[in-house]
Amino acid sequence: MALFVQKYGGSSVADAECMRRVARRIRDTQKAGNRVVVVVSAMGDTTDDLIALAKQVNPYPDEREMDMLLATGEMASSAVLTMALQAQGVKAISVTGRQAGIHVDSTHLKAKIEQIDPERIKRHLAQGYVVVVAGFQGINRDNDVATLGRGGSDTTAVALAAALKADRCQVLKDVEGVFTANPRVVPGARKMDEITYDEMLELASSGAEVLQSRAVEFAKKYGVVLEVLSSFVVKPGTLVREEVEEMESVIIRGIAADKNQAKVTLRAVPDKPGVAAGIFKALAAANLNIDMIVQNMSEDGRTDLSFTLPADDLHKAQAVLEPIMKKAKAADVHFDTGIAKVSIVGVGMKSHSGVAFKMFDILAANKINIEMISTSEIKISVVIRAADADRAVRALHDTFGLSRKPKAKAAAKKAPAKKRG
Repeated sequence: MALFVQKYGGSSVADAECMRRVARRIRDTQKAGNRVVVVVSAMGDTTDDLIALAKQVNPYPDEREMDMLLATGEMASSAVLTMALQAQGVKAISVTGRQAGIHVDSTHLKAKIEQIDPERIKRHLAQGYVVVVAGFQGINRDNDVATLGRGGSDTTAVALAAALKADRCQVLKDVEGVFTANPRVVPGARKMDEITYDEMLELASSGAEVLQSRAVEFAKKYGVVLEVLSSFVVKPGTLVREEVEEMESVIIRGIAADKNQAKVTLRAVPDKPGVAAGIFKALAAANLNIDMIVQNMSEDGRTDLSFTLPADDLHKAQAVLEPIMKKAKAADVHFDTGIAKVSIVGVGMKSHSGVAFKMFDILAANKINIEMISTSEIKISVVIRAADADRAVRALHDTFGLSRKPKAKAAAKKAPAKKRG
C-alpha cells in the first residue's frame, strides 16, 4: 500500500461544506488502496482573526502566548475534519503536533523542526486509521507549543512525509499548481507541470505564497516527491523535484513579488572593522532574517548601510537597533515600508547571458526605479516601490514570454545504419 501525506490549506477547509468535500477526497484516496496522513491549516481566516484579536488587547503580544493562541486554529481544524471523515464512514483520528511527535527548537512564532518521532502515527496507520495532524506546530524542550511561521503547515507535511518515507506529499490548495506568476496579478500566468527544488525554493523565498520555503528545503534535503494541486478540482498539479525536462533551455521559470518587505538604512555608521559584524550579530540573536544588504562608499570615515527584512519584523528590529546606533554613534536610522522585492527565477540563467540587462531594461522602459539589487546563480531580485510591483511583474512576465508553454524537446533523429558487406 502506498503512503500519501496530504496537506490542505485554510481556504480548502474554510467551512463545513469545504470540510465535507475534503473528507470525500481523503476517503477516495484511501479507497484506492492507500494509507493517508492528513495535515491541515486553520479554517479560512482564523489565524488572521486570532492575530487581530490579540493585538486588540496588546499591540505587541508576548510571543509564547501568541503561539499558545495560534496553535488552537489548527487543532480545531483537525478535529472538525476528523468528525467529517467519521461521518462518511472513514476510521480517522486527530492528533496535535505534540502527539504527532514533532519536536522543535525554542524559538517562538518561527520555530524550526529538530526531529520527528512518528511511532504514534505509524501505529494508527497500522490500525487502519486516517491520521489528521494539526499543522504549523510542535513541542519545544520546555514542553511549550511553538509554531513554525506563516505557511508552516507545508513544512509539517513535508517533514512528516520524510519521517514516514511517504510515496508522495501532496499540498492541496485553492490554486491548481505553481504558476509562472501570481495569476491574480497576471491573468495570463501559466501553470507549470514541473519545477526544480532550487527554482521553487527561490520563488518561495522571494514572495510566491504557494509553498513555504522551509517546506521546499525539507523536500530537497530528503528527496520528498512534492506535488502542488487543487483541492477543488481533480486534475494533475505541479511536481517539484530535483530535475525537470528542458531545465536549462527555459531561461526564466517564474516571477515573484514580495510586498511584505521593509528597508532599514543606518546613516553615517563608522566605517571600521567590527561595526557591521556587531550590527548583524545582534539582529541574528533576535532571530531576524535579513535579505539584501548594501553598503555605500565611505566618506569621512562613515558610511550608510541598508538592508531588507520582513515588514512584520520591523518593530523587533527597531528595538534591537536603537542601542546599537547609540553605541556606534551613528547619525540615525530610517525605516521604509513602501518597498517590494521583485524576483525572476530560472535555472537557465546559468547558461544564458544578458538576463540582468533585459530585466533592468524592461523596468527602465516602464519608468520603474531600482533601489537595490541582489543576485544568485538562478535568481535576480530588485527592490522597487511597492506601488510599482504589480506593474513590474506584468511587464517582466510579458517580455520574457512566460505565458507561452516551452516547446517540447524534439526527438533526436538517428542516422540509418550502414549495411555491412
